[in-house]
Amino acid sequence: MFTQFFGGFLLSKGVVTPEQLVAAMNKQPSAHIQLGMLAMHAGLMTAEQIDEVKIAQTHTDKRFGEICVDKGFLTDAQVDKLLHDQFPSYLLLGQILEENGVFDKRTFQDLIHEYTSEHSIDEESIVIENSDAVKSIITDYCKDMDSSNKTFLIEYVQLLANNLIRFIGDDFTLLPPVKNHYKLTEKYSNQRITGPYQLTSIIDMSAETAISFASRYVSEKFDNFNEYVQASMEDFLNLHNGLFNVNISNYYSVELNLEAPVSGESTEESNRDGSYLFSALYPFGTVNIIISEK
Repeated sequence: MFTQFFGGFLLSKGVVTPEQLVAAMNKQPSAHIQLGMLAMHAGLMTAEQIDEVKIAQTHTDKRFGEICVDKGFLTDAQVDKLLHDQFPSYLLLGQILEENGVFDKRTFQDLIHEYTSEHSIDEESIVIENSDAVKSIITDYCKDMDSSNKTFLIEYVQLLANNLIRFIGDDFTLLPPVKNHYKLTEKYSNQRITGPYQLTSIIDMSAETAISFASRYVSEKFDNFNEYVQASMEDFLNLHNGLFNVNISNYYSVELNLEAPVSGESTEESNRDGSYLFSALYPFGTVNIIISEK
């Protein structure tokens, strides 16, 4: 989950543009992490040493790791460990951005340090998706949001990120929440949660984005926006909100109710007090989720 928030962090620092981020995400499925990036991330090699090895590769038919050992930058044991250890998934995203000339390796290393320091998390927790670290980053993400029940709101946002990963795909960046303003893109579905805690949620996207969204959700290719695509949007929202209600019941013994989803088409602007816009930036388009506790 940390990669999805790391992209938003890079955008907030102004070091990448949305277009550069989408271009990098498009390359992720076919890209492979390089040994040099792993070695630099582990603090075993500098950016200058990595460049030296890459230059040497142009003059000899040897693998990167072999040259590192020849030059004394790494031992055989270190090479083997780097190739078999787990690594934070955002390393691959950073590697692609570096290859695309967005920033250099040293800048990326500094950004990683700033990201982990800002959220008070260590990279071992990121690699294993430690639950406390996940909760910490979600809490930081929601820190400026007003809420009648911040605990439930954080649960909702964390589940939303998990469900996007689980049912649509992990190749997205979740942008920071925007308060009290949104413009419906085109196609939407909305649903109300009622009871001791009340929340209205809207999932909204362009027709083209909805086609790709639905295709991923049901693992079936759609070519046009139709009632099945709209139903997929409704079903995702209903599934997500239903799971949220179950979690709140199981963890907090609070029973909530769920109204039927309603769908439509609109490009209206809204300034509804107490609403927040969450945008998940996917390679196929932007999925907007608007929530309001009123």
